[in-house]
Amino acid sequence: MATTAAHYPPTSELRDFKGMERLRLRAASMFEQGTSQAEVAHRLGTSRQNTHRWYHAWQHGGRAALRSTGPGRKPKLTARQRRKIERALLQGALAHGFDTDLWTCKRIQTVIWRLTGVRHHPSHVWRLLKAMGWTVQRPERRALERDEAAIARWVKQDWPRIRQKRAAAWRMAGVP
Repeated sequence: MATTAAHYPPTSELRDFKGMERLRLRAASMFEQGTSQAEVAHRLGTSRQNTHRWYHAWQHGGRAALRSTGPGRKPKLTARQRRKIERALLQGALAHGFDTDLWTCKRIQTVIWRLTGVRHHPSHVWRLLKAMGWTVQRPERRALERDEAAIARWVKQDWPRIRQKRAAAWRMAGVP
């Protein structure tokens, strides 16, 4: 897999979800005591917009509406659908009607949509693949007509002669 210079931790490591839930529940207690939204925002050190959203959630659903439902969205794909996608990827791109056997995020996006009816942005496809344990595999750029014997002969016979001529030209030009 390609490495990047910076590692960004998951959102769940950056935010204290339990602490945020405690804050919302403290706000609910204050609403129950008749404290104004502005005063709740001031006492809890949060924005009035947050307090306004919490107040409306509390009015419609009580304290339960302010409880955490867990970090992040629910995944669009089930575990079963992920296994189905993995089996499809292992079959290769040719088996799914593509010209070459190389997988790209765009191709995988198409296969996911065909198999599950779920659409993902190509950049999200990459995140999904990483979560499934897949890594980047870049093909070597080599000609199909490559003649290894001819290359070895050139490196052994022609390259030393070329290198000597170049070194002599540099010496004549006064370049160290």
